[in-house]
Amino acid sequence: MPIPNVEYKIYNPNENGLGEIIVKGPNVMNKYFKDEEATKKAIVDGWFHTGDIGKIDEDGFLYITGRCKSVIVTKNGKNIYPEEIEYFLNENKFISESLVYGVDTSADTQVNAKLLPDISAISEELNTEEPTDNQIEDIISNVVKDVNSRFPNYKHIKSFKILKDSLEKTTTQKIKRYGTNMK
Repeated sequence: MPIPNVEYKIYNPNENGLGEIIVKGPNVMNKYFKDEEATKKAIVDGWFHTGDIGKIDEDGFLYITGRCKSVIVTKNGKNIYPEEIEYFLNENKFISESLVYGVDTSADTQVNAKLLPDISAISEELNTEEPTDNQIEDIISNVVKDVNSRFPNYKHIKSFKILKDSLEKTTTQKIKRYGTNMK
C-alpha cells in the first residue's frame, strides 16, 4: 500500500494488469539536478515514471515484478519479464543463482538462462560427495522443465548454461544483467 499522500498507478497495463509503476506525491522529486532531458523522460504530467514493472491487486496492494530495462520483447510483441522466471528458478533448492535473458534468432526471440547450481543440495539429493556433470545437468534440466510448466510456451527457457562460478554482482549484491554476465 502507498504511504500517506502518495498516489500510484500502472501506466499502460497489459492484459494481465502489468505495466510501468508511476507515482505522484510530495515526497517524489520534481526534477533531476542539472539534467533537464532526464527530467522530461522521467516526469510526465506530474507523474514520476519509476522504471519498475508492477501490478495492483484487487485490494490495492502494489507488486513490483521487474524493471522496464530488462523486459524481453518477442518478435510478435509479447513481453517476458525475466525476474518472473528467475523467481521460480531461485526458489528451487538446486539453484543458487539465475539470470534469464533473451536471444534473437531468425524465427523469434527465445528465453535463455544462466544457472548456478547449488552443488551441496544436489550432492545431498544424490547422496554423493561429488556429483558428475551429467547428474548436475539432469537435475537442472528437471528444474527448468518444472519452471517451464508454469508458463505459456513463449516464456519457456529454450536453452540454459550451467555455471561453475557466481554471476557478477553490484556492490549491493544484485546480479548485473549486463556486462560480463552476458558474455
